[in-house]
Amino acid sequence: MSDFLPIWKAAEIAGGVRALARELNVSPSIVTEWAKKTNPVPIKRCVQLERFTKGEVTRKELRPDDWHEIWPDLLPKGNK
Repeated sequence: MSDFLPIWKAAEIAGGVRALARELNVSPSIVTEWAKKTNPVPIKRCVQLERFTKGEVTRKELRPDDWHEIWPDLLPKGNK
């Protein structure tokens, strides 16, 4: 199991896992689960993370396998 770098990046921006957890109103263990890829980042949290990091961590990075199904508006024009 490899680490999920977008979550670690968001945690670094927040000032640590606990700070990120407080920002998202979740437990630090949940953030660690996302970072360790034990559980995927929930769709609702992807938008929060993208906004919180001011786009430094994107929804595409957080949901690399299905972002295009969740947010088809992010697809380049002509690929819908």
